[in-house]
Amino acid sequence: MDKFDVIIVGAGLAGLSAAYTLAGHNLDVLVLERGDYPGAKNMTGGRLYINPVRKLLPELWEQAPLERCITHECITFLAKDRSFTIEYSGNEMRQEPCQSYSILRAKFDRWLAERVEEKGIMVVPKTRVDDVIRENGYVAGVRAGGDELRADVVIVCDGVLSLIAEKAGLRKAGNPGDYAVGIKEVIALAPGAINERFGVEGNEGVARLFVGEVTKGIFGGGFLYTNTDSISLGIVLGLEDTSFGATLPEVPLLLNEFKSRLEVIPFLKGGEIVEYSAHVIPEGGFHALSSLFGNGLLVAGDAAGFALNMGVTVRGMDYAIASGHFAALTVLAAKEKESFSAETLSMYKDMLVQSFVLQDFQNFKDFPRVLKNPRFFAHYPERIGNLLRDIYTIPAGPKEKLFSTFKKHLFSTDL
Repeated sequence: MDKFDVIIVGAGLAGLSAAYTLAGHNLDVLVLERGDYPGAKNMTGGRLYINPVRKLLPELWEQAPLERCITHECITFLAKDRSFTIEYSGNEMRQEPCQSYSILRAKFDRWLAERVEEKGIMVVPKTRVDDVIRENGYVAGVRAGGDELRADVVIVCDGVLSLIAEKAGLRKAGNPGDYAVGIKEVIALAPGAINERFGVEGNEGVARLFVGEVTKGIFGGGFLYTNTDSISLGIVLGLEDTSFGATLPEVPLLLNEFKSRLEVIPFLKGGEIVEYSAHVIPEGGFHALSSLFGNGLLVAGDAAGFALNMGVTVRGMDYAIASGHFAALTVLAAKEKESFSAETLSMYKDMLVQSFVLQDFQNFKDFPRVLKNPRFFAHYPERIGNLLRDIYTIPAGPKEKLFSTFKKHLFSTDL
């Protein structure tokens, strides 16, 4: 076959969600994936927020290979010689159905691709899409592996840099300030050791973020998520800062320094590194979103920029699933009209506007700018760390009044 109703570029969460939604509607759908298998190239060491997408694909979640229900939230602020941690755990986080789970994408994406194939949709790995085919002002298919594959509509889900969306004219070359580089290790540990070290039971899990010295004062942070029998640990650094003159060690050295911190070492003792990966991450938020549709073309997931850093939470996977699902619903509606023009496909954006996806991006549109304030990553961790040091220190002589201690640290211009 060289003509399909729909070609989906990329078998990540957005592409597979679109394929799963299209299954059973008598359409010829082809999913093309560059990796050796779906999930092979994904580095996500994180969590999937289920609540926003629970009703979109309701039959999936009971069988899905999710890791641990996240019941404990932690943020650790690292100064050079000290740290402090904010922890939260509420009963609502332990109640079923769980709000969010840690996830290993190599396992999850492969499982979801199998569900898609069971529904009769072809997923073809090891296939790189090089360009789109244009005819009469429309995208009419793709060029992949020397072949021309035609389709009524192409759904682009090829990841954060999305050269296909760029070649189709729906996005410009990326601004380094809108991206970060992430590196991650998966460290195998026995489930019992994880439960003991993190103070959890059964399938409970922990999500911990680290801010401050971990990135030497520039935009970014560290992360740690507990899986069933492993830990996902890594750091994220602003691409602009790492590329244009910031005085930093090499990124892998930063990861090693992070792992050597006293706040991290006890969690990793005896663990075995079973995976190492690096990837570019979208960080631009609302103002960096690509155009979402054109004649014969839709863009979903990271390819559209659907990742959102809210400081205390970092989300992207739920947006990928939702955008893929809405892209598929748009295709089904367009098929009924036998029209794949940009005007018809614009209903995709309407669906996103009415959903949590673009409402979240609108509500948090200024967060990327706020989070890039360097004081969050250098000044505040040191300032508050020094304040806590003096509060808890008992000297040989008389102790300073607490008000004087607060005044000295919170209103001083030193540091």
